Amino acid sequence: MMHVAYIALGGNQGDSRNFLDQAVVELNSLPGCQVHSVSSYYRAKPVGGPEGQGEYLNACAGVFTSLDPTGLMKGLLEIERKMGRIRAVANGPRTLDMDLLLFDDLVVKQDLVEVPHPRMADRPFVLRPLCEIAPHAIHPVSGKMIQELLYHLEGIMSPRRGLPDGLAGKRFLVTGSTTGIGREIGLELAGCGALVIFHGRGIAGAPESLIRLATHRAGAAHFLPAELGDPIERKRLLQQAWDLLGGLDGLVLNAGADILTGKISQFSPEEKLRELYRVDLESTFFLAREIGARMNSSPAGGVIVTMGWDHAARGFPGDSGQLFAAVKGAVSSFTKSLALTLAPKVRVNCVAPGWTKTRWGESASNYWQEKAVQDCPLQRWGTPQDVAWLVKFLSSSEAGFINGQTIAVNGGAV
Repeated sequence: MMHVAYIALGGNQGDSRNFLDQAVVELNSLPGCQVHSVSSYYRAKPVGGPEGQGEYLNACAGVFTSLDPTGLMKGLLEIERKMGRIRAVANGPRTLDMDLLLFDDLVVKQDLVEVPHPRMADRPFVLRPLCEIAPHAIHPVSGKMIQELLYHLEGIMSPRRGLPDGLAGKRFLVTGSTTGIGREIGLELAGCGALVIFHGRGIAGAPESLIRLATHRAGAAHFLPAELGDPIERKRLLQQAWDLLGGLDGLVLNAGADILTGKISQFSPEEKLRELYRVDLESTFFLAREIGARMNSSPAGGVIVTMGWDHAARGFPGDSGQLFAAVKGAVSSFTKSLALTLAPKVRVNCVAPGWTKTRWGESASNYWQEKAVQDCPLQRWGTPQDVAWLVKFLSSSEAGFINGQTIAVNGGAV
């Protein structure tokens, strides 16, 4: 079983930035641990201890782990030892300090470990970096979100300022969301307090650690499996998602057939087209129409985001270019017509990523690596996070006057 834990890191002796960098590497190397997020580094004055200490550099890291709290704490102490930590004076200067802040929603008090950390709610230098990566994680004793603890401690802003308006508590289904772009979209929405249903092809691949992470960010998250190429499973997913949350306020149709890697890459162009048609177009057409109609009948309306391709409007040579252009071009055109049909209560937009470092991009040849950078005016690949940020904005009320558009995320390629 995988757990979600959050760890504070800090130090004020030697090259603190290097020590924190190395600590993250060591943490990710611990057996049974995988770092999923790291905050920015924050400077803070020392609290307590001998006078004359230098400023601390602090951060927080989130991990997936199969260890129990005691096992994880032992690992943290060993990393401190490797980094030269010497416990000579209480609250004295140190090369590295690692504190276990949260471990799922457990409350544990033992000789070696105590979670939640007993003083975390009183320490802004802990809450600031933790709020950056897990603002909606719940302190299991106080029942408050991390951002609430920080805002109460510092009085810096109201709990929702700085977040896209209108997403907290909204109910979203994000298809194709266990990896890549879809995963980042789901996590971004959860980070704004939305209740997200993640979707993947099979129950065997249910992303337990992903759901735990999203739950820490939003308070709740769910997973539903369905093969979207199957009309029966599409209908089942629609009804299960609607019933699970008592309706939907948002729908992100990210799922797509992968014809570039795996066994499908060996299919004929005609077979690839059929697969793209079933998963990318037909399921988008069905789910957007059916869920859109239900949203249109509800008082609050809703938001739908489809997934296109930037080259569909510009053209791209070769079999893959023709295949994706035919299907993603249809998705973009369908989006415009659906937006007119469902307005004014439901907004519908299409996001069209360009060269993006998904699974294919990670393994692409040197030719494609160089071409992606050369084709982009900003001289880099796009990331799943780049796409997720736009989807988050389009899903919020801040984009309330944007409807029926296809918006490219490609660094300015025209």
